[in-house]
Amino acid sequence: MKKGFVVFVHLALLLVLGAPLFSQPSEKSVETIMIDNFDTPDKMDWTWKVQASRFISDGYPVLSYFKGISNSLAPFVKEGDPEPQILGVKVAYNRKGDNWFEIYPSKDDKPYEIPFEGVVSQLDFWVWGSNYLYFLEVLVRDSEGTVHVIPAGNMAFSGWKNVIVQMPSSIRQQSRLHTGPANMSFVGFRLRADGNEYADDYRFFIDKFQYTAGTMSTVFDGYNLQKVDFSNKGMTNKSGQAAPATGNQTAKEGQ
Repeated sequence: MKKGFVVFVHLALLLVLGAPLFSQPSEKSVETIMIDNFDTPDKMDWTWKVQASRFISDGYPVLSYFKGISNSLAPFVKEGDPEPQILGVKVAYNRKGDNWFEIYPSKDDKPYEIPFEGVVSQLDFWVWGSNYLYFLEVLVRDSEGTVHVIPAGNMAFSGWKNVIVQMPSSIRQQSRLHTGPANMSFVGFRLRADGNEYADDYRFFIDKFQYTAGTMSTVFDGYNLQKVDFSNKGMTNKSGQAAPATGNQTAKEGQ
């Protein structure tokens, strides 16, 4: 009796604990995804734009691409790669105070939010500082529509620096509703000057903007049904009976 009972318990544990292990993807499956290395702006789906606060001087802000790369990244440039470029912004203000500017992606002359893939663990980019006391922030929109401001340190240093920003666990990256927004999105970068910092000349450069994410964590059994086409399939007629499907539509259309 005891031997039979032990076998039964082991079998029950295998069914209860083992099944999810086979049906759920590994959350340890992570990828590093490049948003923009700024080397091929003419091949991107979006462009970068800049806007600034009210006391910006005439003719500013100015945004442009420049040839160049950090010495730390130069060894990773391979033969045949595009010539390295960086994105730069120059600003000047009429007075000290609450001065800021934002760099954001744009498509069709409208602000465009870049969707993240999977569950993001960290953001990774290189920035160039000129030892001015500006505070760098990353703006993201969570899966329920709220914009969050994530501090990324200050720019009071000289030269290139690799900035790694851990994504706060408090930001909802996946909607609890499987029919809601699929992903968190990137809104832009904001640089805000200290109230007493000089405002007449400030330059900022950025390169190699990427992030690390668990891309398999968003997949679940039946995830392809989230966006299935209900225009013909699954609809009921006036008598309450299921309407016949037409054409060759399948649930794969929702992927």
